[in-house]
Amino acid sequence: MWILHLLPDAFIEWIVNVILIAGALTTVAGFFVRFVPFVNQYRIPVQIAGILLLTTGVYFRGGYSTEMAWRERVREAEARVAAAEQRSAETNTEIITKLVTQTKVIHKQGQDIVKYIDREVVRNQEVIRFVENCPIPSVIISTHNAAALNQPIEEKK
Repeated sequence: MWILHLLPDAFIEWIVNVILIAGALTTVAGFFVRFVPFVNQYRIPVQIAGILLLTTGVYFRGGYSTEMAWRERVREAEARVAAAEQRSAETNTEIITKLVTQTKVIHKQGQDIVKYIDREVVRNQEVIRFVENCPIPSVIISTHNAAALNQPIEEKK
């Protein structure tokens, strides 16, 4: 059967049809041979050969039809795979575009955060200088910091 894949479909169909038609004609001829006197003695072998050819032709025709149906299914499956590959390529392009865009957004947000931190560090340094010169007792500052961090207040003894 594997050799059938090497032959063109039209050639295989032609051979199958020739066998089928030859079997049908030989079978019909086998029934009408009895009217010809000198060929009448070959009537039974001609009928047997005709029936064998007809049966073989029907069998081959069924096999050929099944093979063509499977080849059509394979073509349809290959078309679906090609369409899925196309959609996959489009989706991959879309994902890459989103990833690049998101990377740009993250980079910009990172730059904004750096600018914010630089601005706040300057303020914090001013706050630190103010606190160092502030007359607020250190106990109040440490209590406030402990409350902000949800830590228990340590009392000095």
